[in-house]
Amino acid sequence: MKKIILIAVIAASITNITKAQDYSTPAPTAVIVPSTNYSDNRTDYRDRMLFGFKGGINYSNVYDAQGDAFNAKAKFGLAAGAFVAIPIGKYVGIQPEVLFSQKGFQATGNILGSGYNFTRTSDYIDIPILFSFKPTDFIAINIGPQYSYLFHQTDVFANATTSIAQEQEFGNENLRKNMLCITGGIDFTMKHFIVGTRVGWDLQNNNGDGTSTTPRYKNVWFQATIGYRFYNN
Repeated sequence: MKKIILIAVIAASITNITKAQDYSTPAPTAVIVPSTNYSDNRTDYRDRMLFGFKGGINYSNVYDAQGDAFNAKAKFGLAAGAFVAIPIGKYVGIQPEVLFSQKGFQATGNILGSGYNFTRTSDYIDIPILFSFKPTDFIAINIGPQYSYLFHQTDVFANATTSIAQEQEFGNENLRKNMLCITGGIDFTMKHFIVGTRVGWDLQNNNGDGTSTTPRYKNVWFQATIGYRFYNN
């Protein structure tokens, strides 16, 4: 009888061990941790040195005009060039540029008792050195001095009755080729692309020594550009 009871106890023990093995805890499942590399989604490049190209238009006119019945109207011109953004910390920087910039005006007036219609297109190389304040990664506020060099100028008299004397009055004036200006505006950025608006004006008159009898003036212009900037993530 004792043997039978012992055998039963052993059998019950074996059965319990088998069941315990069947309900053992499964092996842990591997957990996939998402990548923390967000370089592809970065939008804030204020602390990077960037360079790029831009192109757009000027809408220019003149002010402080002095002349014989000189009435000026604005005209459109081209603006295009390159820039470099140099950070000084995250929120400020320096942005030098080199631009081809067309300025000028349209005018009606009177010289030597005869009326005229006149359009002047002045081609400049503009070199602004801008202080840049960057409160957000989307906006940059730029302002600074600009050096402008006049390398070509085209005068067109639309009135067929214009005299040679009138053309000579404009053609012989003592033009200032080196001009000091001031300019400022706002750039809106989105990764590689940049949209800029700007206003600028001359600090010196267009005639070099003040002896010219033709209209004396200073350029003023509004500028709108679209650019592309280069950087690595």
